[in-house]
Amino acid sequence: MSIEKMRVEYGNHPFLEENLPEDPIALFEKWFREAVKAEVMEPNGMTLATVSPSGRPASRVVLLKAFSHDGFCFYTGKKSRKGEQLAKTPYASLTFWWKEIYRQVHLEGKVVPLSRQEVLAYFQKRPKGAKIAAAASYQSEPLASRAELEESYSRLKKAYRGKEVPCPKGWGGYRLSPSRIEFWQGRKNRLHDRFVYIHTDDHWLLTRLSP
Repeated sequence: MSIEKMRVEYGNHPFLEENLPEDPIALFEKWFREAVKAEVMEPNGMTLATVSPSGRPASRVVLLKAFSHDGFCFYTGKKSRKGEQLAKTPYASLTFWWKEIYRQVHLEGKVVPLSRQEVLAYFQKRPKGAKIAAAASYQSEPLASRAELEESYSRLKKAYRGKEVPCPKGWGGYRLSPSRIEFWQGRKNRLHDRFVYIHTDDHWLLTRLSP
């Protein structure tokens, strides 16, 4: 199998300036709804990229849990690798890849921790199994074996049988407030449509980019 010959020809649905709103969050909401309608697998899945104190990038896929004009929210362990990197360098990027509809959205901006009240409110909405998992796992810490993790989960499952699972102190959430949002629409012959919104003062500046 030759990787060099792997190629998917995208559709040719136009993405034109005259159809773009002034507000990129409104456009993101429209595209997100269309991704859901198209039954994209986990349309809220996004690649979160952070940077280490030495300037080395790290990325992983996490789940978007809320978005508004205030920003894009996700949750994780505060002592995880990404949590510690965000504590030292509070800037990150998010990338959504909706392959079924040939679209990407890329956001960059400053990241701030969510309040404890916001974290608790979301944690209470999680399935009980996910709550127990958050308490059982010391995210990003070394494990001797899979059995160690499963034993921790089983022990806590028994301990909280018929009880509410408290939110671990080390579990938190973050909000990325974008200063740059890029929308990418796949087109035939790799002549893709790309538009970027850059936040300046109190408005967004829109520019078409070469693919």
